Amino acid sequence: MEESSVKVYGYRWVVLLAFMLVVATNQLLWISFAPITSEAAAFYGVSNLSIGVLSMVFMVVFIFLSIPASWVIDTWGIRVGVGIGALLTGVFGLLRGLLASHFTWVFVSQMGIAVGQPFVLNAIAKIAGRWFPLRERATASGLGSLATYAGILVGLAATPLLVLRTSLPTTLLAYGGVSAASALVFLCLARERPPTPVGPEGRALVLDGLKRVLRDRAFARLLLLFFIGLGAFNAVTTWIEDIVRPRGFSIAQAGLAGGLMVLGGVIGAALFPPLSDRLRRRVPFLVLALTGAIPGLAGIAFARSYGLLLASAFVLGLFLLSAGPIGFQYGAELTHPVPEGTTNGLLLLAGQVSGIAFIVGMDALKAPATGSMSGPLLVLIGLLAVAVLAATRLKEAAQTAGE
Repeated sequence: MEESSVKVYGYRWVVLLAFMLVVATNQLLWISFAPITSEAAAFYGVSNLSIGVLSMVFMVVFIFLSIPASWVIDTWGIRVGVGIGALLTGVFGLLRGLLASHFTWVFVSQMGIAVGQPFVLNAIAKIAGRWFPLRERATASGLGSLATYAGILVGLAATPLLVLRTSLPTTLLAYGGVSAASALVFLCLARERPPTPVGPEGRALVLDGLKRVLRDRAFARLLLLFFIGLGAFNAVTTWIEDIVRPRGFSIAQAGLAGGLMVLGGVIGAALFPPLSDRLRRRVPFLVLALTGAIPGLAGIAFARSYGLLLASAFVLGLFLLSAGPIGFQYGAELTHPVPEGTTNGLLLLAGQVSGIAFIVGMDALKAPATGSMSGPLLVLIGLLAVAVLAATRLKEAAQTAGE
């Protein structure tokens, strides 16, 4: 199919925006306890690790449900697949708000929201592939990822302020109202596909696609990049307050640092994927993203001035998070005609597995006397250097280079 003859439809932006709203809400609910770990622990009378588990449960559930969710998305389509995720996000987000004073029910609600997460996140490349022409797909994936970062940004920056000004139950109830509204918007506005195809889509059977993907060496290297990069991001966002508290920073300052990290990601996701589309190149941007993330993570690990901490958080997000949407599209191009939901899900799965390992490892390896996590963060910096080396060995996918 010649791209110049493809008809595109304005409604693609409505579908994408409705999807982005659900993505942002789901991620807001995931990260909302991270910047208020000590405050929430005191409120519920549990340990800091128990509050960390409220975030980590998303990664555990994702490991078991990522491939089934991808199968549902690729087999039954966007409205069914993402609709399941939207409904679970809305129902359990509201339940969490209504029963916010009871830790057991909050945990159950987090489990429900976590079940919905892979049905939402694994569809980013699918929506881009179904509704957008090839020249816009990294851009569309970038906007989908931008919604992920926007939800995390609000959760990190706004939650401490809302809790300090109101209360934890009031904050969770407000988030519950938002989650119910976002689910309703998606279910009302989402459409399965445009009237005519806008470009080539993944057509292979899911199980056949998995076999092909797992034999692809280039995709295996891309999995390593997501294993390190996404895992590091998940660990840093989960422990952001514990990372900076030993150096004298408050929960509000921790929340702002986390928020600036994700704001950098929003800017990176808006800037780099469209440039990647214009130049028809993915690999140089992946190398740049991972290289630029190293000084940012070093600043988060060791900065003692608040200004340097904020600048480091912004730099980390700007580079590291811009790699996500480009990596999703690169993975889809490497493995075509494997369905986008399959490759998207496998890349996210790699980051969830490492996220759990990094979260547990950082808690286990922190300094016993001070609680400092600078040591384990130094290990993550070393792993990012390994990822840079792996990225330099990647080659452009045929679709990107040849279009």
